[in-house]
Amino acid sequence: MAGALQAATAALLSSTPLKTYGSDRLRLGSAPRSLAGRKGSFLVVRSDAGFGSGSNARTRPGKLIPNAVATKPDASASSTSSKPGHELLLFEALREGLDEEMARDPRVCVMGEDVGHYGGSYKVTKGLADKYGDLRVLDTPIAENSFTGMGIGAAMTGLRPVVEGMNMGFLLLAFNQISNNCGMLHYTSGGQFTIPIVIRGPGGVGRQLGAEHSQRLESYFQSIPGLQMVACSTPYNAKGLMKAAIRSENPVVLFEHVLLYNLKERIPDEEYICCLEEAEMVRPGEHVTILTYSRMRYHVMQAAKTLVNKGYDPEVIDIRSLKPFDLYTIGNSIKKTHRVLIVEECMRTGGIGASLQSAIIKEFWDYLDAPIKCLSSQDVPTPYAGTLEDCTVVQPAEIVKAVEDLCK
Repeated sequence: MAGALQAATAALLSSTPLKTYGSDRLRLGSAPRSLAGRKGSFLVVRSDAGFGSGSNARTRPGKLIPNAVATKPDASASSTSSKPGHELLLFEALREGLDEEMARDPRVCVMGEDVGHYGGSYKVTKGLADKYGDLRVLDTPIAENSFTGMGIGAAMTGLRPVVEGMNMGFLLLAFNQISNNCGMLHYTSGGQFTIPIVIRGPGGVGRQLGAEHSQRLESYFQSIPGLQMVACSTPYNAKGLMKAAIRSENPVVLFEHVLLYNLKERIPDEEYICCLEEAEMVRPGEHVTILTYSRMRYHVMQAAKTLVNKGYDPEVIDIRSLKPFDLYTIGNSIKKTHRVLIVEECMRTGGIGASLQSAIIKEFWDYLDAPIKCLSSQDVPTPYAGTLEDCTVVQPAEIVKAVEDLCK
């Protein structure tokens, strides 16, 4: 088996090199950057199926699902059937992006528990083992530290592995590999190695999954130098971020929320990728900037409907890039609204919201007319009981009240 793997690796590495489109070196600029300086040359496709390229690709997305889980289509949904593109659930969009990259680049491989012929715990890799074989879609033992380390080693030798954690909480068992090897080897090797690996999997507070299966590891990984972190929230950006993460020369952690896998959206037929370091303007507004990501995007949009009825005009930004932050988009919004509300599912202490709040105070203090508010999950293990579980995470009513307090 070892000889077959070595021979397959040598054959892949000896093939014609393919052009890759990685994001720039990780950095958190202390000053707003020009839009042209941050953009790649790739096609950007908006979620309303419009097209743009380069620096003009900033738009308001189309229809949004207000709830945190998929709902039954309403009558107006039939009118979208005439739009170009095809409809996919979020987990299917992830699979399509992974499939396209595996077809494009023979160095891309997948490894994890049950990712092979079973298709993964949430069916993200369904059918890929039949299409690409057992060496490129590799089932592993229940040993996160081992197969994560194996993926890092594969990346060092020239492959582009995608490592799936059956649940993001399980990746705590691989924290040493992710921290000391994945994040730091490019630096500690003096640039001799790059680690083009994607680490992905489901996480977040689900439907009574208990404390150990409801982890939010963003706060754990944000302190590791060299790692880039993104969180998908729609089928459109799930596919685009997956493809961009695979092409990146940096190690990327892709966070997927367990309750968003069944969200459905029409995405373009044409190939596209999303910028790993760019936030998404979800709803332009004038009165307050609401920064959020992942599942909380839908809680915020649900609250936004109530706020509009009460006469408020919130601007909603899905930050998407959890490390580094897109301070260009965030800063421009703060300069317009002068008020900031951060909504996250991460824990209150040491979470993404705390880091984002610190960055905003450092860079945009003079533009603030009110203290920054941050709504986060409580610092408690997630209860199993559904009613108690809901009490630990931010609800739309809390968002409405926070905005009303900010705008007094």
